Amino acid sequence: MDIRAITPDYAVSPQIEPGDLPAIKAAGYVTVIDNRPDGEIPPHLHTAEMRKAAEALGLAFVANPVIGGQITMDNVTAQGAAIAASAGPVFAYCASGNRSSIVWALANAGKRPADELVGLPARFGYQLDHLRPQIEVLAKG
Repeated sequence: MDIRAITPDYAVSPQIEPGDLPAIKAAGYVTVIDNRPDGEIPPHLHTAEMRKAAEALGLAFVANPVIGGQITMDNVTAQGAAIAASAGPVFAYCASGNRSSIVWALANAGKRPADELVGLPARFGYQLDHLRPQIEVLAKG
């Protein structure tokens, strides 16, 4: 597991296993967002299994499956709502952490400067510069 803290309150990661959840909780995260559609992963990593394991540890768990290349405004809104509803730091995962970074950036359009929304994920290799026009439109809107 590779926790990549985009901000002190939001981190992303490539796919995790149920056995990673105790370390995520120990790191201070209180909400886990699963951005991975079940169709991409083996059954032991499906949403229901991950939810059961997370909730058994007292972690809040939110499923917001994001299909690569087909991110919707519903995904962006759901990510923003899950972040806003969290009682503390949020840990989100997908295949590489990229989709979790993208929905975070788009959900925060207008709340943070576009340079931060692109630059913070870039520290971990997530190239979101192509989203700058979308971020700027959402910030106005």
